[in-house]
Amino acid sequence: MSEAGQRGVPTEFAEQVLDLVARIPAGRVLAYGDVARMLGGGGPRQVGAALARFGAGVPWHRVIHADGTPPPGHEAQARARWREEGTPLTADGSRVRMHAARWAGPQAPS
Repeated sequence: MSEAGQRGVPTEFAEQVLDLVARIPAGRVLAYGDVARMLGGGGPRQVGAALARFGAGVPWHRVIHADGTPPPGHEAQARARWREEGTPLTADGSRVRMHAARWAGPQAPS
């Protein structure tokens, strides 16, 4: 880890993750790997680590596993936020319907 990350200051990559996540519209989601691909670097684990450490101020619940499941340990809170935002969910409400909710990215029309 860089010295900046050790001090609790977000790294450049973490800042990029937070900026992109802040732009995901309500009712839309990205998988961890989607975020990494859009940024052109890192990977799903690095995105998850950045959100776990610095993501309290962004809509972290909009970044999920590729299978539509919420972040571990935050299932109830994520599902409640998804319902509030009208995110497309499976019939039982346990996961996001990725094909319907995946955001195309910052250049996509809202």
